[in-house]
Amino acid sequence: MLAIFNKGLVNPPQELHSPASLISSAKPKLPGEIFNEFLSSQPSNAFSINFGNAAALAYVPPQNSYISQRFFCGLDNIYCMFLGSLNNLSNLNKQYGLSKGSNEAMFVIKAYRTLRDRGPYPAHQVLRDLDGSFGFVLYDSKAGSVFAALGADEEVRMFWGIAADGSVVVSDKLEVIKGSCAKSFAPFPTGCMFHSEQGLMSFEHPMSKMKAMPRIDSEGAMCGANFKVDSQSRMKSMPRVGSEANWALSGSRV
Repeated sequence: MLAIFNKGLVNPPQELHSPASLISSAKPKLPGEIFNEFLSSQPSNAFSINFGNAAALAYVPPQNSYISQRFFCGLDNIYCMFLGSLNNLSNLNKQYGLSKGSNEAMFVIKAYRTLRDRGPYPAHQVLRDLDGSFGFVLYDSKAGSVFAALGADEEVRMFWGIAADGSVVVSDKLEVIKGSCAKSFAPFPTGCMFHSEQGLMSFEHPMSKMKAMPRIDSEGAMCGANFKVDSQSRMKSMPRVGSEANWALSGSRV
């Protein structure tokens, strides 16, 4: 899967940028080039959708049963690409009043929509209730919001980086990110979530701040940083959450 979000839509951690990208023999690419190359390298059943200059999503269904599940769903101008599976999906659907047939991507969309509009629960609490191996990228095209998360068990992997124009690129394919972002990329941190307005935080340790850890590649060049929970830090407080609160905006800024 591939997601590209315009610089004006998403402000990623500054540490994802690497000065080495400016002098690297392989330069970062522009979003259009990244998107077209991804589609041209995929089977004929690839699906893609563009949102003008704001965002672009591309998805390829798994070709065999040995590959982790992948889902793509869209509902009410909200789109989700989901990797992996949830062991407690049936209970979650019941908890949120969703139909039994909802797959993981549809659950994320409906839970996001429900809690965005009227749920009193913060995002980190919702994510900690997910039992399984998962990673997802959600785009709310009406609100212009991006929400991404990756489970803590390291069974599913995602990567993110910076394109030539400052856009954010997210994919589960390391070779796609490396070929698109030169040195300005890193693994998406496990047990964490990212929102376009709230930034990066750990949903497992929401009271702790995140810190960037320098990352050097095999050529000795500084790459986009890894991000870890700073166990020595403590936020002063978590924001209060009312019944009207947007679940995706209820985490603290980090």
